Amino acid sequence: MTIPYQMRLDLLGRSANKNLLRGIRHGIEREGLRVTKAGTLSSASHPESLGKALMHPYITTDFSEALLEYITPVYCDVTDALSFLEELHRFTASHLDNEMLWAGSMPCELPKEDCIPVAYFGTSNIGRMKSIYRTGLSYRYGKAMQTIAGLHYNFSLPDDFWQLMDVDRSEGYMALIRNFRRYSWLLMYLFGASPAVSTSFFAGDRGRSAGLEHFSEDTLYLPHATSLRMSDMGYTNNAQSSLNVCYDTLDGYVKSLCEAIRTPYKPYQTIGVKVNGQYRQLNDNLLQIENEYYSTIRPKRIARRGEKPLTALSRHGIEYIEVRCLDINPFESQGINRHDADFIDIFLLYCGIVESPLIALEESQQITANFNATVAEGRRPGLSLQKLASVTTLSDWGQELVDSMVPIAGLMDALSGSERYTFSLRRQREKLADPEKTPSARLLSAMTASRVGYTSLIQALSAKHHNALMSQPLNKERQNYFIELADGSRADQKVMEARDTLSFDAFLAAYQQAE
Repeated sequence: MTIPYQMRLDLLGRSANKNLLRGIRHGIEREGLRVTKAGTLSSASHPESLGKALMHPYITTDFSEALLEYITPVYCDVTDALSFLEELHRFTASHLDNEMLWAGSMPCELPKEDCIPVAYFGTSNIGRMKSIYRTGLSYRYGKAMQTIAGLHYNFSLPDDFWQLMDVDRSEGYMALIRNFRRYSWLLMYLFGASPAVSTSFFAGDRGRSAGLEHFSEDTLYLPHATSLRMSDMGYTNNAQSSLNVCYDTLDGYVKSLCEAIRTPYKPYQTIGVKVNGQYRQLNDNLLQIENEYYSTIRPKRIARRGEKPLTALSRHGIEYIEVRCLDINPFESQGINRHDADFIDIFLLYCGIVESPLIALEESQQITANFNATVAEGRRPGLSLQKLASVTTLSDWGQELVDSMVPIAGLMDALSGSERYTFSLRRQREKLADPEKTPSARLLSAMTASRVGYTSLIQALSAKHHNALMSQPLNKERQNYFIELADGSRADQKVMEARDTLSFDAFLAAYQQAE
């Protein structure tokens, strides 16, 4: 039997339990395109001075060789994660040659698709597999979509928390995920920051720009959008829309993704797997691997050596959750600030505490409709959302949810010895009361005031952030620390490449057959 929300709050508020929330753990992953000072996509390889993307623990690449990805260590205080993230930005800024990090989620002006470089991870079998997987993404979805950048927020609660809630850890996380899906439209309203996009993004597929309006000659937008990145012109595709991923149980989730990895898909069969001796994709199934599933949130488990991610989840349960729907805030040098991170903590804790019934088909359709409405027109005055059997406005429902989170903010404030969490709630209330305070509205307002399009504004913000980072170099000790990490990644990659004795064909076959 599920313990009601108020009873769970009362349990957490007891003196014997009040320190449990100190065990919350955070990690942040931030993606960002390397661009020239002129704001064009870099054609240069991943900087050697940053280390090897395959082996570096904190600085890697995502789809493109030009798409950097920072990964912080795990910390109990999100302030520490943000401090480390800032160090990664500062170290990188000092090692870029006439380049800078793009400040927005939607990409800079893009060259022809053939000129967007796919990430290279060296000659080891695992490195080749990672590159071929990305090549498969380019064939399946196009390279432009893969240049979109975001911010991932990793979050876990201590095992003692789940014991106090009298729920199995994995069941608790799956309940949290269901509630996240119910309420994630609120995050898109509050933190969506991609209402506009360069016209070059659609150069290879003009059909996807249907419905957008012209802001300027080089910029398309939707006047009330919050996140084009998360709309049907961003991370979405017809193949995955047919997937029926189960969120009732972890076992159901794993089975539904495993089935997608094993299910052939005719359009991908047309692409071919190995053509004229060159791999185009890892397989021709609905998903090449589990990471190809574009979800707003994922249950995660760090896999042991030789384990697949889904196998690790099935064997050992959920270790943490990864929030994947957050845009990069272009007004922040790291893409996120502490006040917003504090609210995300409150939001996720709320999702983990409040009752979370299973999601029936009708509610699932409502969840999708609410999310899609918010990303496309979340700032439209009076926008209505479906709330089970009733209809409510986005602003009213948002205020209602924030009101429900007040006790959680109080618990967190008591632990921190401050009012930082209550302050964060206040900032979100202001956005709900005045849409012009949201990042998406601020971006359009800045474009209007400056009389420039999307790429010109983001180029200016990117230069501003880069100059600020360069003006505050790391001290010698921290600079040396990151240099040693880069050196270590290069040495580790040499060892890995020398150790491989299996042919890639045999390696891939063994990987795909493994449980």
